[in-house]
Amino acid sequence: MTNRIRDIRKAKGLTLADLAAACTPPTTAQTIGRLETGMRQLSLAWMNKIAAALDVDPAMLMRAEGAAPAMIIAELGANGPEALATPREALLPSALAADDGPAPLVLAITASIGEYRAGDLVWLRQIAPDAAQTAINRDCLLPRPGGRFAFGRLIDRKGTLIGLLPPGMGQKQVVVDNPPWIAVAAMLVRPL
Repeated sequence: MTNRIRDIRKAKGLTLADLAAACTPPTTAQTIGRLETGMRQLSLAWMNKIAAALDVDPAMLMRAEGAAPAMIIAELGANGPEALATPREALLPSALAADDGPAPLVLAITASIGEYRAGDLVWLRQIAPDAAQTAINRDCLLPRPGGRFAFGRLIDRKGTLIGLLPPGMGQKQVVVDNPPWIAVAAMLVRPL
């Protein structure tokens, strides 16, 4: 089992001191750091305290060694989707957690564009390119050569060519030839 306290804390934008202060009773940032890194034993009591401070289920603090986490792989801004230099783990909504397929992918929205707002997370399920017809009129993320991505409404498929209409007004259709996979939008997580 792998300790995920640091990943969850960072995903929520908290510092070690913020998390330490949110615990009941409050503790020190040094203690939280030691629990995160495994320098101090993570007991069930500590798991419950930290989970309450992070507002997550205590089971989310641990992950099985072989389980692949959902990763944020790209951010959508005013200039289109951009690959992240280093993908980061995304916290999995419980509705997507129980599935036997590949781990979901996540597109982080950094600028309002189309129906998406800054701060949104678009959770995507991977499908094979030959199943593209099931994704017609759905928002999809496709890999492009050179570590780039294309995102938009899947509007056309001809042979190995897949056409996407980007979400911004006045943007031209993007055609991707023979992508290795298609990630179809499955859930929009929008913080209030």
